[in-house]
Amino acid sequence: MKLLFKQRVFSWFDSYDIYDGNGNTVFIVKGQLSWGHRLNIYDASEQYLATVKERVLTFLPQFELYLAGVSGNQYIGKIQKEFSFFHPKFHIDVNGWYIEGDFFEWDYRVFAQNGQLVATVSKELFHFSDTYIIDIARPEDALCALMLVIAIDAEKCSR
Repeated sequence: MKLLFKQRVFSWFDSYDIYDGNGNTVFIVKGQLSWGHRLNIYDASEQYLATVKERVLTFLPQFELYLAGVSGNQYIGKIQKEFSFFHPKFHIDVNGWYIEGDFFEWDYRVFAQNGQLVATVSKELFHFSDTYIIDIARPEDALCALMLVIAIDAEKCSR
């Protein structure tokens, strides 16, 4: 399953549209005024699905991930930037996944605990806004993979 992750050019807050291979809107991401980044994810009919929330006052950037649940938001894990000199590193405690990326943080791969590829993420250059291609191995992992991409993009924007 391929998704095109595209930031809206004229927006006061972080806003993104996520499209499938046919150009149909699959997810909508809307930034919310808060201390640190707070990004809510909706489906195409604008039903709330999840939140990516930056924890503030931490030494290295950290984002908590929440899924919509019957009794409110359910915490599913976090992604945290790790200290490194050359290659960017992130610690993820979601689904046992881990990330390997390149020096510029434009392209990276997400792996399951058993080493199986979950998703590849590639940044498209020469666009007016941040644009990524997310190739997800299993459609049921799309929302969690999208949450990781949103968190990493928000971390880059915070520098």
